[in-house]
Amino acid sequence: MELEGAVVLVTGGAKGLGLAIATHLQGQGAQLIVADLDAESLGALPESIEGHVLDVTCPDDARAMVKEVAERHGRIDILVNNAGVIHSEPMVNILNPAEMMHDYDRFRNSITANLDSVFIMTAATVEQMVLRRTKGVIVNISSISASGNEGQTAYSAAKAGVNAMTVTWSKELGRFGIRCNAVAPGFIGTGSTHKALSDTIIEHIQSKTPLRRLGHAVEVAKAVTALIDNDFMNGAVLNVNGGLTI
Repeated sequence: MELEGAVVLVTGGAKGLGLAIATHLQGQGAQLIVADLDAESLGALPESIEGHVLDVTCPDDARAMVKEVAERHGRIDILVNNAGVIHSEPMVNILNPAEMMHDYDRFRNSITANLDSVFIMTAATVEQMVLRRTKGVIVNISSISASGNEGQTAYSAAKAGVNAMTVTWSKELGRFGIRCNAVAPGFIGTGSTHKALSDTIIEHIQSKTPLRRLGHAVEVAKAVTALIDNDFMNGAVLNVNGGLTI
């Protein structure tokens, strides 16, 4: 799909990795709409990027916003499901006997933020694509953690689910001319990564990565662009991790 003139919706696109993706796609000529829960960051976006305050875990709000955007712009060509929250918590923490086991509420919250949100936004967007006969593209932002990362039970489970949904949707939606792919970044040097991981862990990750560094957000954005641009890419999970496997 040509990005020039395409209408693109990026979730969680007001800062960090999402903003890098949105900015990069806009630089390729796309018309950008960003949905994010952070109203302050949305207010700091350039005027050329349309911002909407949205809780992507709320189905009714998501469906209403997507419908309004599709009606005003005539269509949505591309959805990038970037919104999510990194959550790290061991299954068993013997250093905290009072709360030794992984908390179930935090597990559920992580699943909701990282998996349910992708389902909710995709369902709302695909509905508009099908109704308007738009041959669109869905790109899900997964993670290297989908293969199972120590200390990230909930996050890993959610991202594994994202990968499974990506492949499932590629099979179901292809008949409508809608492609679905995912990008699975390794450890990217964003604020959320540094917030979720200690300096010691980050140094360890860098030492195990063949390129000996964290990734750059723009490198993930370029991978998103590649999946949009190639019309025969469908059901792919593109790894962008510098050679690191976990």
